[in-house]
Amino acid sequence: MDHDRNKALLLELQRAAGTGNDRCADCGEPDPEWASYKLGIFICLNCSGIHRNLPGISKVKSLRLDFWESSLIEFMKNHGNLWAKAKYEAKVPPYYYIPRACDCLVLKQQWIRAKYEREEFLATRDCQDPCSAGSREGCLWKLGKGRRQFQKRQFLLSAKEGVMKYYSKVEKIGHIHGLQITYITDGQTRNLFVYHESGKEIVDWFNAIRAARYHYLRTTFPSVPEPELIPKITRNFVKEGYMEKTGPKHKEAFKVRWFCLDSQERNLMYFKNPLDAFAQGQVYIGRRSEGYEVRGDLPQGVWVKKRKPAITLVTPMREFVFMCENDKRQKEWIDALNGVITQL
Repeated sequence: MDHDRNKALLLELQRAAGTGNDRCADCGEPDPEWASYKLGIFICLNCSGIHRNLPGISKVKSLRLDFWESSLIEFMKNHGNLWAKAKYEAKVPPYYYIPRACDCLVLKQQWIRAKYEREEFLATRDCQDPCSAGSREGCLWKLGKGRRQFQKRQFLLSAKEGVMKYYSKVEKIGHIHGLQITYITDGQTRNLFVYHESGKEIVDWFNAIRAARYHYLRTTFPSVPEPELIPKITRNFVKEGYMEKTGPKHKEAFKVRWFCLDSQERNLMYFKNPLDAFAQGQVYIGRRSEGYEVRGDLPQGVWVKKRKPAITLVTPMREFVFMCENDKRQKEWIDALNGVITQL
C-alpha cells in the first residue's frame, strides 16, 4: 500500500507545474520516467543510461517500475530539476552548447559529466573554462581527400586571427566522437570531418570553436543583445538524409543524393555522398508570399516508373522533384521544408 502511495506521490511531483520536473534535467525530453535519487533530478531513459556510468555520482531508478522508499520521496521533494539547475548550471558560459534530446550521444555524455562529475559550472568554481579563450591547439583525425581514410593532423584555432588551421606534420562520420565543421570559403559551403578518441576532447574543440565565434560576433556586433547572438554561433541542419532528385526538365534519371537543410540560411544543399567536402548544388528556399511551396506529389504531366512518395518544391524559377524512401521520410521532409517556408 505504501509502495503504491509513494509512486503516486513521485509521479505527482514529476508532473507538478513550475518545478521543471516535467522535462529531463539534462536534455529537455518531456515526461521523464527515470530519476537520479542521489542528485534529486528527473531524467529521461537515454540520459539515465549515461548516469548509470557515473556510479559514484548518480544512482537511478524508474519512476514506475522500481520501489521508492519514503525517505527517497522526501529527498526528491526537497531537490528537483530547478534546484539542480541552479546549482550545477550556475556558471554555464553563453557559448557552451547545451544538448537537446535529439543530439548525439557524445554531446549529452560530456554535458552530464561536465555538470555532475567535473562540476565545471558551479558558482563556487574559480578556474577559467579552457574553451573560453577562443583558441586551442592539438591533434585531431581529419578525413582526407577521396574519403579513404582519416589522417592525424595538428590543428590550431585562433579567435584573434579568425581562422582554424591544420598541419600535415604530426556517426555520419563513422566515429562516435566525430565532428562536422561547416563553413563558407570563396562563396562555397565547405565541410570538414574530424574526430578524436576522447569524447571530452572533441566536445572541448566544439565549444572552443563556439567560443571563438562568440568572441567574433561580440566584437563585430557590439550593440546586438546576447540572446540574439547565441543562436548565430553555430547551427544544426534541421533535416539531413537521402532523397532522389532529377534534373530541371524532369526527364533525367533520378539519382540518389544526400540532402542537408539549413533553416538559418534557407538553403537545401545536396551532396553525392554524406562525407563530401563540397555540395553539388543548393536550392534557396524563400517564403510562401514569394512564391515558394512544397507539395507531396508530382508536377502535372510528370510520370515516373518508380512508385515512391514524391515531393515537389515549387520556386519562382522552377519546380524541383524529389523521391523519398517511404511515406514517413516524405512527411519528415515536407514538414521540415514547410518549416523554412513559413518562418519569417
